[in-house]
Amino acid sequence: MAGKRWENFSIWRGRLPHWRADNVVYYVTFRHRRDLSDEERNRLLSNLLRPDGRKWDLIIACVLPNQTELMFRVEEGNELSDIVEKAKTKTGKGIVKKTGERWPPFYEESYDRIIRDDAEFEEFWTKILESPVDNELAEEPGEYPGLYVANAP
Repeated sequence: MAGKRWENFSIWRGRLPHWRADNVVYYVTFRHRRDLSDEERNRLLSNLLRPDGRKWDLIIACVLPNQTELMFRVEEGNELSDIVEKAKTKTGKGIVKKTGERWPPFYEESYDRIIRDDAEFEEFWTKILESPVDNELAEEPGEYPGLYVANAP
């Protein structure tokens, strides 16, 4: 990862800048308009896992009550925002249908970052892993059902 130049690098802007490149690891986080219930968090995690191995290689993900964080590599021919937005849209529509709320519980735009090097990879991976403990949702990361770690025992 360290010292490697990004392939097909581009930038586009919504409210936030979004950098894109091939063969990189991304960190993405998005906030929820309100806290999600256990069932809603499970549904979102399931929808994030669905494209794993086909559209992206999910490394780690954590769906907290008020935000979601993940790290992954996008498979060639797929777009980061399409994958994340599809999971948010599918989950949001199901929640709106069930609760009768007017809006899906997710803010539209996500924050994304290209992971620059091995040290940054470790920093963000650890941040995501420890987030259930830091948010007092579990005593150990592995106890939290909204956490996914690829190849975890």
